[in-house]
Amino acid sequence: MKIIQTWITDEAVWVRREDGVDAFERFADYPRLRDATPEQRAHFVMDAFGINWPELDEDLSFEGFFLPKKESMLYRIFILHPELNASAIARRIGISQSLFAQYISGIKTPSQKRLDEILNTLHNIGEELVALSEPRT
Repeated sequence: MKIIQTWITDEAVWVRREDGVDAFERFADYPRLRDATPEQRAHFVMDAFGINWPELDEDLSFEGFFLPKKESMLYRIFILHPELNASAIARRIGISQSLFAQYISGIKTPSQKRLDEILNTLHNIGEELVALSEPRT
C-alpha cells in the first residue's frame, strides 16, 4: 500500500492511499496523541509502513488505518467520560498504554478476564471517589 498524502486535523490524523481512499485515526483513541499539543502532533515522520511521533513515542501503521473498526463498550465509556485518563488507568492496571488504546478503539478485543479487570478497576475508582464525599468518623 502506498500512502501519497498525510494531514492532521484537530481530531485526527488522515492518510490517502494512491487509489484515492482516505482513512483516519482519532487522537482520542491514543492517549499520547490525545494529550499532545497540536505542535507535538504535527511533528511526525513517515516511512513506508507508518507514522512515528518520536517525541511522543507513538507509532501508527498505515495498515491499521484501513482495518474495520467497531465501537467497543470501552470506547463508549471513555467518550461519555472524557474526564477519565486512559493512560493513568492503563498504568494502574499494569498494561501498556498503546494496548489499552487499542482496546478502547476496538482494534483489539480484550479477553473476558482482561475486560473484567478493566471494568473492576473503573468500578474501584468510582468507589474511591464516592468514599471521598462520605463524612469521616
